[in-house]
Amino acid sequence: MAAPNFSSVRALIFDLDGTLIDSKLDLIRSVNAMLLELGREQLHEDTISGYIGHGAPQLVGQALGQAATEQECKRALKFFLAYYEDHKMDSTCAYPGVPEALQQLAAFPMAILTNKPVRISGRILEELGLAKYFRAVYGGNSFETKKPNPLGAQTILREFGAAPTEAILIGDSEVDVQTARNAGTFAAAVNYGFGTHDRVAYPADIYLDRLTDLPPLLANRG
Repeated sequence: MAAPNFSSVRALIFDLDGTLIDSKLDLIRSVNAMLLELGREQLHEDTISGYIGHGAPQLVGQALGQAATEQECKRALKFFLAYYEDHKMDSTCAYPGVPEALQQLAAFPMAILTNKPVRISGRILEELGLAKYFRAVYGGNSFETKKPNPLGAQTILREFGAAPTEAILIGDSEVDVQTARNAGTFAAAVNYGFGTHDRVAYPADIYLDRLTDLPPLLANRG
């Protein structure tokens, strides 16, 4: 399959978990710590991994199951967020090639659009030395809606003065591809990461083995 023409692209929107950072283990451990706190059985890593990407409330809700009461969900979410705050950097790191790719793309206006809470996202980016590359960081609690609703992407485009056809959204899950489609931007998906992605139902415009595969596609810009 020939690579699409990205010559019009002048703005980049990145997902965070599973795209720029490998935070899988810290998220899984935090969910299982929360389940332990509530006297629940812990879940297998793969099960929890499949829940990641829709934001903390949904992650906690899915881990607890449909029988959980609203009160349990609130208590669980509060514990999860506090525990994760304390353990967010235990194992989390940037994926190979991410710092190098962001450096090469630094001439582009870039933003983070994640369903992760915004403050903790910013702290992780700071600790990994990646915050300097982004003009904007928006999280799952930045707007009334989360991805795949296009509001966050549309806000970034407006701030950057870019049309949808001048932007590409890079993520690891079908939520990211859906967000790109809903916002009218190009969609790139990484082949690593841990987000759920039905590629038949939600095909991206391009698939990247490493983030360093992206700069050459935009080489005539930036």
